[in-house]
Amino acid sequence: MISPEKHNRMANAIRFLAMDAVEKANSGHPGLPLGAADVATVLFGRYLKFDPKNPLWPDRDRFVLSAGHGSMLLYALLYLTGYEDMTIEDIKSFRQLGAKTAGHPEYGHASGIETTTGPLGQGIANAVGMAIAERKLSEEFGSELQSHYTYALVGDGCLMEGISQEAIALAGHLKLNKLIVFWDDNKITIDGAVSLSDSTDQIARLKSANWNTIEIDGHNPDEIAAAIEAAHKSDKPTFIAAKTIIGFGAPNKQGTHKVHGSPLGAEEIAAARKSLNWEAEAFVVPADVLDAWRLVGLRATKVRKEWEERLNQTDAEKRAEFNRRFAGDLPGSFDTTIDAFKQKIAANNPTVATRKASEDALEVINGLLPETLGGSADLTPSNNTKTSQMKSITPTDFSGRYMHWGIREHATAAAMNGIALHGGLIPYSGGFLIFSDYCRPSVRLAALMGIRVVHVWTHDSIGVGEDGPTHQPVEHFAALRAIPNLLLFRPADETETAECWQIALKEKHRPSGLALTRQNLIPARTEYEEKNLSAYGAYELISASDAKVSIFASGSEVEIAIKAQQQLAAKGVPTRVVSVPCFELFFEQDADYQEAIIGNAPVKIGVEAGIRQGWDAIIGSTGAFIGMKSFGASGPAKDLYKHFGITAEAVVAAAEAKLA
Repeated sequence: MISPEKHNRMANAIRFLAMDAVEKANSGHPGLPLGAADVATVLFGRYLKFDPKNPLWPDRDRFVLSAGHGSMLLYALLYLTGYEDMTIEDIKSFRQLGAKTAGHPEYGHASGIETTTGPLGQGIANAVGMAIAERKLSEEFGSELQSHYTYALVGDGCLMEGISQEAIALAGHLKLNKLIVFWDDNKITIDGAVSLSDSTDQIARLKSANWNTIEIDGHNPDEIAAAIEAAHKSDKPTFIAAKTIIGFGAPNKQGTHKVHGSPLGAEEIAAARKSLNWEAEAFVVPADVLDAWRLVGLRATKVRKEWEERLNQTDAEKRAEFNRRFAGDLPGSFDTTIDAFKQKIAANNPTVATRKASEDALEVINGLLPETLGGSADLTPSNNTKTSQMKSITPTDFSGRYMHWGIREHATAAAMNGIALHGGLIPYSGGFLIFSDYCRPSVRLAALMGIRVVHVWTHDSIGVGEDGPTHQPVEHFAALRAIPNLLLFRPADETETAECWQIALKEKHRPSGLALTRQNLIPARTEYEEKNLSAYGAYELISASDAKVSIFASGSEVEIAIKAQQQLAAKGVPTRVVSVPCFELFFEQDADYQEAIIGNAPVKIGVEAGIRQGWDAIIGSTGAFIGMKSFGASGPAKDLYKHFGITAEAVVAAAEAKLA
């Protein structure tokens, strides 16, 4: 048990590290670390199961600082508890170029940072994903290997963002009772009082979403501890509303918006030192306080060693599977299994929509990889993401492997990030490509963090047809290709779809999106090829010596390119076709390969049922582009392609005009 005096000194160590770091940087948010220090001290000091000497211990509790602007709270905790890669020099370098201590916590910069939480609301949705992963893996491997809590600290901003409602509703529905969310209820935002913009009864809101709710004084250690212990006994996720004073301890600014996002200033810091009876100089933690915190860092060492002993005593096959999956490795037979599937495709040459081709690939993949966790944002029959192995997960039964995310695209994408970050599972889920707009912030963060998440985006063009322009993506290929470290695939047939899945699953450190068709496509590749040609990003599908015309196309438009090539060849115009399933991978090839694929044909034509943006890197600014310049329209897909001039005849006419 920690005495009140000792608690105060430990909490004040967080406060002064935070205010000193923000002051030195002349930038940052001291208000939350000062206000939430008591909650953090009780949580880390008495309850959180973690080991700074083994920060990736699979059965550690997860702590997510959803209100990421209060990053100095987390950095102070990491330093104080003894994470080796968080030094006092790192604290002093807060918000400086190249520092681990970025303005908002960034996954991968330092141990103990479980996720990147900049945009508000992302963290709580990530935490929901982590709690889903814990529940699923506990079901699969047993509570002796997976039994831990996920904690998140949210602010008013996190709860105002729309993603929070999606995530909260889902967590309540699934009864994720090992998810515990602290609300830093300080009634202040950047503009001033929360009452300026919001009057939501958050307790009533969370109760209505099937959460256990507890209200406490966020500066009372006994109430904080009692709330955590009550949460541990709940059969629902728990929301702890901790009433706090923002900037606690800064006597002239606490409780106001002035302390939210600005340095306190030397005068106010001096006043805080006096108010809180803290005599140590800037960035100095008294030895007795630092020793107390370092003991906290050692608290779970015994628990971790006991867990390791349980793992070592586990059946060898189960232990090997557990270790493989948390290492993120695929089974050794993965490539040969995909290769056999490609041979089967070549023997049959099916004419199918790539969404169906994806389902066929997943049938093989899900049979081999028990770690895939599938799902759809209420579009399962359209996305074709549920295979024979995928029994549905329900609130009372997590033995399945398929998530019904509901109409919650944004929370789906963010929770998938949390699942991937947790480890042991590879999440994929489906939606319509047009609705990737809802997912974009989460997709961007997956790319920023470099994590393996796979999005299945079907209905990828005007080929959607009768649903009309609201459901027909036009600018989305370009928009998604603009995200660094995201692979966007547009496979042209069943073979390319299998290859794209193979690439996506082998990519440990970046997310992928597969843009798939609703309409059936003729096979572009009719013969078996051992190499994964899609891995080159672009490759020559039909060659021609002394080609006068090179046609570059992706996805469903490869079929149009092939037909145009046939018509041009019949007219005596030597024409080659290049399939471009992935821009990003193509531009990662060496210069010689890129030059060879682009070629030197005098006429270069790009074909894609989207906008031109991005294509000039392949066809040049003088190349012809057959695609979209406007939104789509409502009508049968074939009529739309003719209406918008995305046809083989249009490609031929463009080629002839350029050759004239």
